[in-house]
Amino acid sequence: MPHVHLAAPAPTRPGVLLPRRDLAVGWTLVVLIAVLAWVLTIGQARHMGMEPGTMGLALPLFLLLWVVMMAAMMLPSVAPVAITWVRGISRRSAGPARALHVAEFVSGYLLAWTGFGLLAYGALAMTGRLVEGNPDAGRWIGAGAFLLAGLHQFGPLKRVCLRHCRNPMFQLLRYSRFRPWAKDLRVGAHHGLYCVGCCWGLMIVLIPLGVMNVAAMAAVAAVIFLEKLWRRGPWLTWAVGIAFLVLAALAPFQDWLLPGLENAPPMEEMHQMTGLL
Repeated sequence: MPHVHLAAPAPTRPGVLLPRRDLAVGWTLVVLIAVLAWVLTIGQARHMGMEPGTMGLALPLFLLLWVVMMAAMMLPSVAPVAITWVRGISRRSAGPARALHVAEFVSGYLLAWTGFGLLAYGALAMTGRLVEGNPDAGRWIGAGAFLLAGLHQFGPLKRVCLRHCRNPMFQLLRYSRFRPWAKDLRVGAHHGLYCVGCCWGLMIVLIPLGVMNVAAMAAVAAVIFLEKLWRRGPWLTWAVGIAFLVLAALAPFQDWLLPGLENAPPMEEMHQMTGLL
């Protein structure tokens, strides 16, 4: 009896867990959400200045803005994982039902980042009070943020979490044993926690660069995307870490590195400047 040889599936690259044709529909859905989030974020940034602290936002409004920002910055890099879970591992039905499962996964993922947003709000509130009491404190807060971000790029937490984000297949298979109740939501939240562990250092550089600094947000989002999906992502992680350490050394002496830690001019001064213009 002749032997039948089954062709082994081609190995996947880090971050690419399904064939392109299987990713197309899911990618389209997630990218559309991300694009909408970017439009909302840019529109909001045009009406808000870059200043220390929480920019005068109450916690609920800040968290709403934070979730929109995270959707804009993080969803393109998490799309392959979400789609692989829904289509390749949990084997859900096609069409609108699959889109709902992707949306539930994304909601759980953003829930994890909402928890980090609570910590970010507290850190920003403290930063605002320190800079208001002593404007020169902003230089050292900025240097500390860059230093912490740089050290995180080389730390074990970054290494472990980035490895999971780049090659999550084993963890996704483990998720398949979860109980059915809110399964996609819980899987998304669990994966989101790994992503928070991987990326929180990149997020804290927005304290000195400005939480509503669209250029800084875009740069951080690009780094996150490339770290997770580019085959040279680990090398990029180290390069970014070195860059942050250099910025930490420069920050106390270079005000242009700290637009998010400069106090806005008083309202009366702004009116006078407007009148002169």
